[in-house]
Amino acid sequence: MGIPATIREDFPILGQRVNGKPLVYLDSAATSQKPRQVLDAVRRYYEEYNANVHRGVYSIAERATAEYEAARAAVARFLGAAGPDEIVFTRNVTEALNLVAYAWGRRHLRPGDEILTTEMEHHSDLVPWQLVAQERGARLRHIPFDDQGRLILDELDRLLTERTRIVALVHVSNTFGTVNPVAEVTRRAHACGALVIVDGAQSAPHRPVDVRALGCDFFGFTGHKMLAPMGIGGLWARRPLLEEMDPFLGGGEMISDVWLDRATWNEVPWKFEAGTPNVGGAIGLGAAIDYLERLGMDAVAAHEREITAYAMERLREIPGLHILGPGVDERGGVVSFWMDDIHPHDISQVLDTEGVCVRAGHHCTKPLHRKLGIGASARASFYVYTIPEEIDVLARALLKTRELFSVAR
Repeated sequence: MGIPATIREDFPILGQRVNGKPLVYLDSAATSQKPRQVLDAVRRYYEEYNANVHRGVYSIAERATAEYEAARAAVARFLGAAGPDEIVFTRNVTEALNLVAYAWGRRHLRPGDEILTTEMEHHSDLVPWQLVAQERGARLRHIPFDDQGRLILDELDRLLTERTRIVALVHVSNTFGTVNPVAEVTRRAHACGALVIVDGAQSAPHRPVDVRALGCDFFGFTGHKMLAPMGIGGLWARRPLLEEMDPFLGGGEMISDVWLDRATWNEVPWKFEAGTPNVGGAIGLGAAIDYLERLGMDAVAAHEREITAYAMERLREIPGLHILGPGVDERGGVVSFWMDDIHPHDISQVLDTEGVCVRAGHHCTKPLHRKLGIGASARASFYVYTIPEEIDVLARALLKTRELFSVAR
């Protein structure tokens, strides 16, 4: 069963008009909109049982703690984790990736060790490893992509060596939309003794994810791209790895005991959750997962594939428009493009006058754009609430953009 268009009624923001036109929101890869079910769950927390967690023994504090930990259990179920203790709450996937780079990287990387990433990584999965490599004397290497935005896996045999300690890999590219073969890369990395960390920012919201089936060692995700509030995300990791890693941040909650000159650490996952957490955000994340599970992640993926196929068909009708990345069978719900002689920022501004929201820029993938020889691109991205009629509006607005700049020249 597909996703009914009536679910749009669950998203209050989609009913408004922008610049006198119905809002057409096509920037879900940047952040998703939130259904009433999530907004209501967060509101109830702040109105009915706002309290800090893991500390108070009074009723509303105990309810807050129970709901917070229920959200952790929901994440574990959603990702196929062995248990809730493998889920560390963070602010976002960026923090999750940094946590591994510092807490694991500082402990294990030595001069001459190698870190393997890809040329299509988001800056969040490049810069932390650059910083740790500089500090520890390690070397960064990169899996290249071809002219269709697909990883050149034939290069793996050359790039994976006995010095490779960790492979950092995006699951779904936020620019190309490419769905990378994480399970295959993981299998080959493990054969060389390397660990694998996956950036799941664009996969967990859009398709079924089973971290144990993928075989990876770490998996980062972010809530705000999957119908949840901003400021909540997380890291899944195999428990033995979490046990051996040092804390990323110090402070309250992450300790077992403290003296003036030393401290001992709490059990995982709380060892990595210093200070007051984003309780409302976590509760909203739990509600978002409930919403997605009711839709069914297979249905979510099928809906996006249909919308993406239709979008690529309509965009190919636009003169001078060039789509980045592979065919629809190898991509998620992201379509980045550029147009001859029109800057992506100009495209975005014209589309805004038609009520259409798309992203323009380098999408935090500057090395990718540099390799392509373009400074930026425009990006339309879709989610459960996207309907074909919105793609038609996008296509008409792009034709208008082409006409405006043709007249200007």
